[in-house]
Amino acid sequence: MTLEPVQYVLGLVSGGLVGLSLGLVGGGGSILAVPLMVYLVGVPSPHVAIGTSALAVAANAATGLANHAWARNVKWRCGGMFAGGGIAGALAGSTLGKMVDGEKLLFLFALVMLLVGGFMLKGRGNPGDPGAECNREKAPKVIGYGLGSGLFSGFFGIGGGFLIVPGLVASTGMPILLAVGTSLVAVTAFGLTTAANYAFSGLIDWPLAALFIAGGAVGSFAGTLFARRLGATTGRLTTVFATLIFAVAAYMLWRSGAALFT
Repeated sequence: MTLEPVQYVLGLVSGGLVGLSLGLVGGGGSILAVPLMVYLVGVPSPHVAIGTSALAVAANAATGLANHAWARNVKWRCGGMFAGGGIAGALAGSTLGKMVDGEKLLFLFALVMLLVGGFMLKGRGNPGDPGAECNREKAPKVIGYGLGSGLFSGFFGIGGGFLIVPGLVASTGMPILLAVGTSLVAVTAFGLTTAANYAFSGLIDWPLAALFIAGGAVGSFAGTLFARRLGATTGRLTTVFATLIFAVAAYMLWRSGAALFT
């Protein structure tokens, strides 16, 4: 697949937007990546867009993870448990996702996003426990949430941060800011698993992925700085997160619905 030079420039800009989202809220990046790949950059195949974005988001998430780790916003044991439980799910989900029409994947995913956004707003007044740890007692719950998030992540070809953040909050009780930083451990792992599966089928545009990653590195740094400021106010970061979910879900329902039902 060969794209025009302007499409690669748009890929660089899109990567910056995705990185900003990942650094700011730990999720929504891959949800933005796929629509940007299809509707802004103009990638003709939804599955190539999904595979390419999975690789790019994984790399951008790793950059965001480094920034959050420097700010001490990462619970490594919790992130490892969650990612470990979800890798098998991501592999199975991505295998199933390649068998489903791309527009149907986007439409179904948008519906799931609306539910998650509602749950996030409902619990936004909960400050969480900064000292929350993942011990043996919590391990089954954390790994279970990870498995479910990984399955959704792989199936829809996304990093899954929008599921991982509330999953970490629900299974560990940690505050939203720590959940955002910790979620990037799993986002990186899930994205790489999904990308490897799509690469095996030849569904990745490597030059576009490289530009997406480059733009995302800059955006992720800026997003992490904003997250630290917003996180100081209880509920504000959660509200930003949920608002992003609703906005992107509405856009995806409009575009994918139009393609499916016309």
